[in-house]
Amino acid sequence: MIVLYGIKSCDSCRKARKFLEANGLTFRFHDLREAGVDAALLERWIDVHGPDTLVNRRSTTWRELDAKDRERAGSGDLLRLLMEYPTLIKRPILQAPNACIAGFREADYRESLLHE
Repeated sequence: MIVLYGIKSCDSCRKARKFLEANGLTFRFHDLREAGVDAALLERWIDVHGPDTLVNRRSTTWRELDAKDRERAGSGDLLRLLMEYPTLIKRPILQAPNACIAGFREADYRESLLHE
């Protein structure tokens, strides 16, 4: 089962959803803002992508954080920071049986999901 993690208002998430739908791929959309994300899954994403990729430093949420919270992103407190502010997570995150992709690049989706 493919799960697409993101937020409804995100342009990259919309592009990813359109790609999946256009290619007939069944998926479930998980809204990070509404449903959050569990610690075990976040730990896996941090291991796979690393904090530099996983933290969206271009987001409005990042720009609104105070200096103390921004420092947490570079420390061992990253997990709690992302659980507290799930919109800091790079979007979308595509979790498929054989892939975990942060962000949307059509070429990456094609290669991982359509094996082109």
